Amino acid sequence: MPSAERDRKRRPPTPPGRTGLGATLEWALTRLDQPLTVADLAAQARLSTRTFVRAFAAETGTTPIRWLNAARVDRARELLETTDATIGRIGQLCGLGTPANLRQHFRRATGTTPSEYRQAFTVI
Repeated sequence: MPSAERDRKRRPPTPPGRTGLGATLEWALTRLDQPLTVADLAAQARLSTRTFVRAFAAETGTTPIRWLNAARVDRARELLETTDATIGRIGQLCGLGTPANLRQHFRRATGTTPSEYRQAFTVI
């Protein structure tokens, strides 16, 4: 994988309010536990799906689905650090569904499993 592509994968989601799509990004961040599609995001932005995808890529440097997955993994990180919720519950709360799906996305984004990540934040 080229270095630039790897760096883009590690880049956190664009903070709401820093783009013309800020309100839509904020709206999505408050609904990570729900199924969200590109069409849902486009409707919230009051744009056609095609126009939304182009505007999103121009403003964030990534696709809506990659951004959404990164935001969900970031939410999972937060929950792993601050709660004792089960991996299954965290998967539900951040919109990744099953523990297996959470592990897959989490490992891809961080290089570690949710359980290993949590252990790093557990006080002995």
